[in-house]
Amino acid sequence: MATVYILHSQSIDRFYVGSCLDLDSRLDQHLNNTFINSFTKTASDWEVFFLIKKLNYQEARNIEKHIKKMKSKAYIQNLKKYSKISEKLINEYM
Repeated sequence: MATVYILHSQSIDRFYVGSCLDLDSRLDQHLNNTFINSFTKTASDWEVFFLIKKLNYQEARNIEKHIKKMKSKAYIQNLKKYSKISEKLINEYM
């Protein structure tokens, strides 16, 4: 099963949106700077802000793209604050 995840760095006050099949492994990659030119290398204090779990891979990718397309910090914060938004996204991309 795939997961959409949003990380937040307090030091740079930025969010990172991603999706993956193995969340634990992917988080380790972000936190250990596995990828030289990755955006998450810009900070070392990334924390999981929000998750949408139990998706198939294509659903997760589509939801990730939708969130990125919104380009809105307020939208990301509202995803966590209002569960109806994420429910609507899941239903839309099923």
